[in-house]
Amino acid sequence: MKNSTLLFSALPAALLLSACNTTATESKPAAAGQLAATPLPVISPVLPADAQFHEPFSLESLQHDFDVFSWESFVALNWPAASVGVADTSVNIGQKPGAVTVWQTYKESRDIFLPDGATPPPWGKDLPPPSVCGDQDLPVLNQIAKVPNNVLDESAEPFQTGPLVDQNGQYTRFEILTNDVMFNYIAEKNLYSKSGQEAFGKKADFPFGTDSQVGSIMLKASWKVLGKNDNPEKFHTTRAYVYDNPDEHAGVKAACKLQTVGLVGFHIGTKLKGNPQWIWSTFEHVDNAPTQGEAINKKHYNYYKPNCTDCAAVNTPPPRPWNPGNPYTQPSQVMRVIALDKPTKELNASYQAALEKLVPGSVWVNYELISTQWPTKAGSKTDPTGAPAPAFLANTTLETYIQGTVRQTSSSCIQCHNNATMTSGKFSDFTYLLQRAQ
Repeated sequence: MKNSTLLFSALPAALLLSACNTTATESKPAAAGQLAATPLPVISPVLPADAQFHEPFSLESLQHDFDVFSWESFVALNWPAASVGVADTSVNIGQKPGAVTVWQTYKESRDIFLPDGATPPPWGKDLPPPSVCGDQDLPVLNQIAKVPNNVLDESAEPFQTGPLVDQNGQYTRFEILTNDVMFNYIAEKNLYSKSGQEAFGKKADFPFGTDSQVGSIMLKASWKVLGKNDNPEKFHTTRAYVYDNPDEHAGVKAACKLQTVGLVGFHIGTKLKGNPQWIWSTFEHVDNAPTQGEAINKKHYNYYKPNCTDCAAVNTPPPRPWNPGNPYTQPSQVMRVIALDKPTKELNASYQAALEKLVPGSVWVNYELISTQWPTKAGSKTDPTGAPAPAFLANTTLETYIQGTVRQTSSSCIQCHNNATMTSGKFSDFTYLLQRAQ
């Protein structure tokens, strides 16, 4: 095994250059056909500090190894939590449906970037929910301190590309969180406020991981309110205050309701050793949407209605004005544009089989990796994006309306986040979070 600092020099230059044109639709033969002869992966609560790479190196083998890193991260982050940021090793993932996971104890953006640039509460402490939500002592989950204040206050996708509406006519809700490493950097450098960023006066540089220590991690999650035709046993669920935030869209009135929501999308951004562009992993619920060019063989999708004659055009945001408080909005009609390739499907099948073997009926078999985007030329002096592979990557619940393969337009995590800055105009190290500072 070798770590990520050793592998890049082993790749032929021509191979590296070819990564610029690599898309998720291309084949990855390294893992193809190996499933039957390969033991099931180990399911572990340990969050990997680094990816492990195996010779001989090729774009395909490295993609496979980064995809394994993504699955290992997904499993560890979704392990039931014993306390803030700590896995409960007395149980297995999937053994306690609805249990609070490790990542759900991380710091939400609403608890970091406060009005007037106020100092955020320390790690492990959260703000109370908005007053319109109330302050009930909710009889939910594991009574971990964070849970009673769980608030979903975002209803629009990044860059206001539009809300995503499920088949019950309800807005999908979103949240962004950081681990302790990333939060502590923001707090120590006073980057939670505009004045702090101005005084900082230089570009941000969040801590890398090491061989043994996990580095900065940021997460995005998308949730749907569970209702008619939704089977809660197929989702990771939580009880949350679903808050209509008047600061999001003009005309929205503050309202809040305690709801059961199901996880439908999950981004993981990890600042891995030797990869200043971060490593970007994205997962989805398997019933979100069919893929263009593939069979539409499910009776129910979360965001697609088969044989519909009066639905909205595919991958088109609902017309304005947007108001999550409306009791019903015409559902989005969503299809995946870039298909999962064969090696990714096989890797998903192996992890799903391992999860099912560990805990029969595990809810986590209903989630799949879409892909992992990583820099093929991480140390490039001329290309700050590091020539990402695959070139495009989109989650149908988080980049619904910018899927595709059009350069400078379609979703690419690294390409997009390379443009992120702080309110001071300084580079914010591949995160738009710091623009939320007041």
